Amino acid sequence: MRIFMRIPQPREWRFEGRRSVRSILEELNINPETVIVICGDTLLTPDDVVEGDVEVEIRPAISGGSGR
Repeated sequence: MRIFMRIPQPREWRFEGRRSVRSILEELNINPETVIVICGDTLLTPDDVVEGDVEVEIRPAISGGSGR
């Protein structure tokens, strides 16, 4: 599987076999509470498992309000 991030800088990793999102994030030293993980059109949770020839994108989670 191909794991990639575009922000803050483009990065890419490759993993083989069946892996949970949590184990991928742990190996990359990424706190699961700071990112969202997407495979195709599906938002993944840390407990989801991915395998095969898929592309998974990791994006920083951004929160905020209207500031009013």
